[in-house]
Amino acid sequence: MKAHDFRGNDPIYQTIVYSFLVLILVIVLIPFLYVVLASFATKQEIYTRGFFLIPHTWTTNAYQYLMVNKNFLTSFKNSAIIAVVGTSISMVITTLMAYSLSKSWLKGRKVVNFMVLFTMLFSGGIIPLYLLVRGLNLIDSFWALFLTGAIAPFNLIVIRSSFQNFPSEIEESARIDGCSEFGLLWKIVLPLSKPVLATFTLFYTVDYWNSYFGALLYLTSVEKMPLQVFLRQMLIQPTENMGPAIEGLEFSPAVRMAAVVFTAIPLLVVYPFLQKHFNQGMLLGSVKG
Repeated sequence: MKAHDFRGNDPIYQTIVYSFLVLILVIVLIPFLYVVLASFATKQEIYTRGFFLIPHTWTTNAYQYLMVNKNFLTSFKNSAIIAVVGTSISMVITTLMAYSLSKSWLKGRKVVNFMVLFTMLFSGGIIPLYLLVRGLNLIDSFWALFLTGAIAPFNLIVIRSSFQNFPSEIEESARIDGCSEFGLLWKIVLPLSKPVLATFTLFYTVDYWNSYFGALLYLTSVEKMPLQVFLRQMLIQPTENMGPAIEGLEFSPAVRMAAVVFTAIPLLVVYPFLQKHFNQGMLLGSVKG
C-alpha cells in the first residue's frame, strides 16, 4: 500500500493544519472572552456560577465604577503619558544611533557595536541601576522610566541592520545633489524604512504601556502610578482602598475584568494600523548583520 504523500496543497494536510490552528485559536480566545463577558456580569453571578461565558444578567456597573474612579483615571492617564513620551524618546534615540552605527566609515563603530551586544548578554543588576537613578535624582520621576528603557539593544541591532541594507546608490546620489547627512536620513531613509520603524514603534509602545516593575521600583507617588500598578493594587488591596464609594455601584470581581479590558483596548486599537508593516518590518533586518 502506497504511503500518502503529504504536501502543502493536500486536502488531508490542510485539514490537519487548519484544525490545529482552530484549536489554538479557541484555547487563546476563551480566556479573553471570559474576561470581556464577565466584566458585564453581577458580583453575585461571578461568585455563584464560577466559569461562564454568557452572563444571565447584563450590567455596566463595572465600567461605570471605573469611569468615575479617580485612581483609575489618573493611572490610565499616566500610562498614556509614559507610552507616548517614552516611545517617542526611544524611537528618536534608537533610530539616530542605529543610523550612525550602520555607517562603515564611522570611527569606533565596532567598539560601540560590541558594547551594545555586551548589554544583551550581561547586566549590571537592579541595585546598581537603582543607585544610578537615585544619584541622578530621578526617583519618583517619569524620566527614570524613559532613560532606563530608552534603547533596547535588540531593537537597535535590527534597525541598524535594516539601514545597512539600504541601497548605497541612493545615498550617494543624494549626497551628490548636496543633501546633508541629516537630510538624507529625514527625507530619504526614514520614509523608505516605514515597515521596520512601525514594527519597533509597536514594540516600544507595548513595553512602555505595560510598565510595571520599573514603575514599582522608581515611582513612589500614588499620583504617578501607571495602570499596571493600579491593576496590582486591585488584586492585593482591600475593597475600601480602591476609591470612594459610589452610589449604586460597588467594587466587584467584574471591576477587575473591566480594568483588564480597558488596559487592552489601546493596544488593540493601535495594532491594526501597524499590522500591515509588522511582518515586513521583522524581516528587513535579517539579511545583513
